[in-house]
Amino acid sequence: MILKVDQPSADRIDAWLASRLPDLSRSRIQELIREHFILCNDKPAKPRDSVKLGDRISIAIPEAVPAEASAQEIPLQVLYEDEDIIVIDKEHGMVVHPAVGNHDGTLVNALLHHCQGQLSGIGGVQRPGIVHRLDKDTSGCLIVAKNDHSHQHLVAQFSGRTNEKIYLCVTQNIPTPATETVFTNIGRDPRNRQKMTVVTPPAGRASITDYRVLFGDAATRTAFVMCHLRTGRTHQIRVHMKYKNAPLVGDPIYAQPPRQSVQTGRLMLHAWRLGIDHPRTNERLVFTAPIPPEFTPWMQMIDQPIESFL
Repeated sequence: MILKVDQPSADRIDAWLASRLPDLSRSRIQELIREHFILCNDKPAKPRDSVKLGDRISIAIPEAVPAEASAQEIPLQVLYEDEDIIVIDKEHGMVVHPAVGNHDGTLVNALLHHCQGQLSGIGGVQRPGIVHRLDKDTSGCLIVAKNDHSHQHLVAQFSGRTNEKIYLCVTQNIPTPATETVFTNIGRDPRNRQKMTVVTPPAGRASITDYRVLFGDAATRTAFVMCHLRTGRTHQIRVHMKYKNAPLVGDPIYAQPPRQSVQTGRLMLHAWRLGIDHPRTNERLVFTAPIPPEFTPWMQMIDQPIESFL
């Protein structure tokens, strides 16, 4: 659908569209703008933009996402499973749950088939069993609850920071110092709502990452880095490493992969180690996801087992 501004107006684009599209609420229009389904003069619109005479506004209405995710037979790498939890090594490129643009083929679709529907219902029909998430481009350990008791127990661990989350990443540039705790607030980037950024308190939320450079390669200006997440904010490691002037290799949001010194074909971020207390037995369990082959060039440069860096 294309609309043209044929009369002078000082209205914001969301208000202007709401007055002309009675079937869409203003909040729905704002959502479409955030998801880049609305363009003004062939560029992504922003909710606060004012319309001008002659503007050409195009609106694409995405297909509705089904109310309930469907089971699909999709291979999964299962690291651990019992009657209460299942731990998956999520592959790079897999979306965790259905959403606009990813109606199926997600981890949730695969879990519904694998677990035959035996998943916690707390997350709702679109996110059954989902306690935490990994970005589409991130690989590694992800735990899922198979009943409501487990879900509540695990959520309490994540919110109370009693679990352990250790990631491996490769950065463009070598962070300095070699070991540090990054403690900032992270919030939405006001210039791009799809990005997060370091903000000045009281804006945003407190975010803490301990990192350690395992190896720095001066020739490629890259580093192999271990990150221990003390909090779990959206894009936390990606934002903190960029804050240290060392964006992740292959990061399509916070870097420019074609201009980086190495090309790996993926975001170099892997959720390597996850430690939790079992929701039924309280036994401490630690899971590790095999390190993907894209990390091999950097793994070969460290002269001791990676576990020795813990």
